[in-house]
Amino acid sequence: MADDPRISVVTGGALGIGGAVSRRLAAAGDLVVLNDIDADAAERARRDIESAGGRCVTVIGDIAEDGTVARVTAAALEHGRVDVLVNNVGDFRPAAPSFQDSTPDQWQRLYELNLLHVFKLTHALLPAMIEQGSGSIVNNSTVEAFRGIPQHPVYSAFNAGVSAFTRSLAVAAGWHGVRVNAIAPDLANTEQTPVAWMRRGYDEGLEHTWVPLARFGEPDDYAAVVAFLASDDARFVTGHTIPVDGGTLAASGWFVRADDQGWTNRPHRA
Repeated sequence: MADDPRISVVTGGALGIGGAVSRRLAAAGDLVVLNDIDADAAERARRDIESAGGRCVTVIGDIAEDGTVARVTAAALEHGRVDVLVNNVGDFRPAAPSFQDSTPDQWQRLYELNLLHVFKLTHALLPAMIEQGSGSIVNNSTVEAFRGIPQHPVYSAFNAGVSAFTRSLAVAAGWHGVRVNAIAPDLANTEQTPVAWMRRGYDEGLEHTWVPLARFGEPDDYAAVVAFLASDDARFVTGHTIPVDGGTLAASGWFVRADDQGWTNRPHRA
């Protein structure tokens, strides 16, 4: 039915960028299937959505696990279709001071958190989109997929994989009516990367020296681009990763810190 709501799945949909995506899509009328590993945060998000007049069902669990993927898939397809899939989960942790200090266990977890779950849930839901002849998938990559990040090369590599997967699947799925895109965030002021942590030691008011738009991103800045990519306004856009970064990728470069204690992409004052 034309009046039926879209069914939108958002992983990591309780906090930060994912939380903003869930709330924005629900406010637009979607029934949001919200997955998160944090049950309390997911419940708060559900209450927020429903108190604003939206619809939301939650599925708690680690989306890298097969059982969680199966439950999210069942919750979405219970409604007979799935229109939007937002593969939002990602993290640079567990982290090590350098690649040579990292461990295979860390690499495995970074793989699960940044790339494997994208494969798993997309593989589970894509057949329904192909059968109905429509759908939009939006993945969450990072600007670090497109520039060097000396302390997190494994994280960077897996997110480069997200963007490569996005391009290739878009080509394969396009003639079925399914679009596949991604965003590449930077400088998101979220629980995972709060402003105080990002600034850590740098004076407030100097953001313009290293962010062209002179501020940090708020969750809805990213959610707005996800909502666009999921919408009919982006009906002829597929296979792209859109940087949502305040201009840092255009202006970026990593440098050894002036005190020789690691790396920075933030200029020091003279």
